[in-house]
Amino acid sequence: MLRLSRDRGSQVKGLREIVLIHDLRRQGLSISAIARKVGSDRKTVRKYLEQGLEAPSYGPRPLQGSVLDPYRVYLTERVRTFPDLSGRRLLREIKSMGYEGSYSTLKPFLRELRPPRRAPFAVRFETPPGKQAQVDFAEFKVEFTDEPGVNP
Repeated sequence: MLRLSRDRGSQVKGLREIVLIHDLRRQGLSISAIARKVGSDRKTVRKYLEQGLEAPSYGPRPLQGSVLDPYRVYLTERVRTFPDLSGRRLLREIKSMGYEGSYSTLKPFLRELRPPRRAPFAVRFETPPGKQAQVDFAEFKVEFTDEPGVNP
């Protein structure tokens, strides 16, 4: 029994498999028998028999729209005007306008739209003498004598 080394879930067939399907059909095998031999579904075998011996051509899939598309202009304008608006707030606003998508669809769009946040530098400040003090809570033993190492 002839089996191809393709897994059963794979729908894409190369020209080699298509020629094999047509050859098995010329030998008189039924569509079900061919499907068992090549490890495909009967509908897949039937499709390739109807197409003939031409190699399949696979191109890029057509772009599909997003549920967010009608609201992109509005969101862009809102973020440009008020860059600190939260994603949750913007979600509430567009939901009231009819948006049916989720927050997880909105987040990546907002991430691309907003400018990157930069961490502020540490602000240094000076105080006049006697207005502020620093205290270390540690215990030190200091001997106050005229000569070091001599106990009074």
